[in-house]
Amino acid sequence: MNSLVSGPAGARVVTESLSNSLIREVGNAGMGMDDVVALWYGEPDLPTPQYICQAATESLARGETFYTENFGIAELRETLGTYMSDLYQRPIDMERVAVTASGMSATNLMQQVLTDPGDNVIVTAPIWPNLIETIRIMGGEPRFAWLQFGNQGWSLDLDQMFAMVDDSTRAIMINSPSNPTGWVMSLEDMRTVLDFCRERGIWVISDEVYARMYFHGRVSPSFLEISEPEDRVVVVNSFSKSWCMTGWRLGWVTAPPALMPTLEKMIEFHYSCPAHFSQVAAVTAVRDGEDFVTETVDRYQKARDLVIDRLQAMPKVRVHRPDGAFYAFFAVEGMDDSLNKCKDILRKTHVGLAPGAAFGEKGEGFIRLCFASTLDRLEDAMDRIEPHFA
Repeated sequence: MNSLVSGPAGARVVTESLSNSLIREVGNAGMGMDDVVALWYGEPDLPTPQYICQAATESLARGETFYTENFGIAELRETLGTYMSDLYQRPIDMERVAVTASGMSATNLMQQVLTDPGDNVIVTAPIWPNLIETIRIMGGEPRFAWLQFGNQGWSLDLDQMFAMVDDSTRAIMINSPSNPTGWVMSLEDMRTVLDFCRERGIWVISDEVYARMYFHGRVSPSFLEISEPEDRVVVVNSFSKSWCMTGWRLGWVTAPPALMPTLEKMIEFHYSCPAHFSQVAAVTAVRDGEDFVTETVDRYQKARDLVIDRLQAMPKVRVHRPDGAFYAFFAVEGMDDSLNKCKDILRKTHVGLAPGAAFGEKGEGFIRLCFASTLDRLEDAMDRIEPHFA
């Protein structure tokens, strides 16, 4: 096959084998349509709160437009350490915190640091496709530990997951609360996973981007509650969901001290540092944003209940009320091509949904709907799509 990509043959094979985003494919099909209710992407419908934007504006006015430290400004790292220490009731030193240019960048960095060609990484799935591709970019093999969808919702068989581990396994990657299912791993299961990984000397990569989007308490269970600083545990987080900052491209990673020197070098060669003014805004978000987060989660819970109640009343739909995140991931009777189904619904109703096939092979037969929106808008979307699932 001819290629416009230059470089080593192995690198070309890896990059050319990456999958296109099926979510983006549906989104692109809807760009330019009038009166679209866009529920395909995973982002809040609210703009970033004004007090956060004001902090960035003031930072720019002070001329804070230069490079910062690789790990981010000390004020933000200290703020995040204090924030997480309060959330998890465990001391988390700022020296374990690296600010990153998005949660996605943090995940990519972790794979670059930890995964070599030929390694495999066990991944809980269905899962956001971008996380899978970060493993493939490094020449690693994702192995899927599939969540099971039953009458009681989504569950994970730990024994089946552990049986997939072999001498080439580098890490177990867990996304909880889960995108797209809303499944949340219990603290008891996290302890079991941590003990297993300790015994075998493999890593835990925990994507906890939706940690605050949790409907049974202030924050979802976290590996930070049970791990020691020297454990092979990396926790990825983001400002995107909790503070409505998707476009700011800012996240952070909490890692053991022994990993930080390597991570620092990788950040230098990857993007050098996050933007200073964005980090100043993030300090304000964390310090002053607790009421906003609480109100947002309450709003999403009402949206969740509206959407789930409406979907459960549709004859062809099976769905579980999610414990976290802001998605309904529902099974559709008789559907075997979720991509074309979503395109058909978009064309006929102008409602944008995400195909379950985007989230892995066993995601086929499902559709994801992001309910981070107003109740009126969600009611409208439900009215439009209901005839397609009756």
